[in-house]
Amino acid sequence: MKQSVSIVGGGTAALFLASFLDKEKYTVTIYEANSSLGRKFLVAGDGGFNLTHSEPIERFVERYTPQGVLQKALLDFTNENLISWLESIGIKTFIGTSGRVFPEKGIKPIAVLKAIQDKLIEEGVSIQFNHKWTGWSVGGQLEFKTDKDTATVKSSVNVFALGGGSWKVTGSNDLWLKIFSKNKVKTAPFDAANCAFDIGWPETFVQKNQGQALKNITISCDGTTQKGEVVVTEFGLEGNAIYGLTPQIQKQLSNGRKAKIEIDLKKSLDEVSVFNKLKNSGLNTTSCLKKVLKLSSVQIDLLRFLLSKEEFTNHSVLAQKIKKFPLTIGSAAPLDEAISTTGGIALEALKSNFEIKELPNNYCVGEMVDWNAPTGGYLIQGCASMGVFLARELNRE
Repeated sequence: MKQSVSIVGGGTAALFLASFLDKEKYTVTIYEANSSLGRKFLVAGDGGFNLTHSEPIERFVERYTPQGVLQKALLDFTNENLISWLESIGIKTFIGTSGRVFPEKGIKPIAVLKAIQDKLIEEGVSIQFNHKWTGWSVGGQLEFKTDKDTATVKSSVNVFALGGGSWKVTGSNDLWLKIFSKNKVKTAPFDAANCAFDIGWPETFVQKNQGQALKNITISCDGTTQKGEVVVTEFGLEGNAIYGLTPQIQKQLSNGRKAKIEIDLKKSLDEVSVFNKLKNSGLNTTSCLKKVLKLSSVQIDLLRFLLSKEEFTNHSVLAQKIKKFPLTIGSAAPLDEAISTTGGIALEALKSNFEIKELPNNYCVGEMVDWNAPTGGYLIQGCASMGVFLARELNRE
């Protein structure tokens, strides 16, 4: 007789878990609070649909914090495995110049989601929409609120894939944290990740440069460096070069301090070379920055508006600031504006197979678990790998 698996939530981790569970062994049901699956999956595609990243898996696993947190799952279902599996269901991909992996031109996020959902339905997976999980009954059964009534479900295995705390429009929220805490499962409050950070720009600078990108730079915080670009906003900075520093920035902010970052505006040259070009150009400072060092207008404005006149005209000081431009972060963007979140189910509350220690036969996967990764395909891959890893663990039991 088949065992039953109830999956609570219909995002990436849930979809991959359901896809890889052995249907000869399990009857599988997904319970989704919304009227459709994968809402956050679709929203993530609005800004460029990064399915995963093509870098070697040895480097890939290092993108996740805490270090090594998803290593077993990522090695079990790698970025190459994800690409091959997608192709097996009709979703061909290509690698962009950044190394990110996208669906082929013309394939929209909704088409990827439909291909996965069609596969699940073909394999007999049941999908129950408008089922909002409200907790466990005294007997350990799952309790749901539906459009018309309440429902109680008894399963051999329960898997929760409830997502993080950002983008509430997609159905993600932190309401379930209280349910787990009430049942003695250790949780951590959600913090914004992969989000904008408040700089407190001078008004004149932001008026002139809002929406402009600082390109081909590196940003450092607490010994960690990220390369890429960021966009100047009225609030502060956002973009891949700062998203990857979320753990370091949030650590400083959570300790009641302001966070300190440094931007290298000319990463192709060392400080001595920058100084020599400033000293020997024969041009005024602004012309040298533009014509010799090839800094963009927003980079030059950053130096002009945020340095004193004495600093801007002193070649030695200016060279130092170009290589290590200091900025202070006052806060992260609101949780609902973040791409992802840290917090949720504490790692120490779970076994290595993601089973809840205090609640046997109950598991947690996806963004609801307290791990983090930068944008660029790492978030989707992390959730997919967790789902596949758990499916294979359950298939072996």
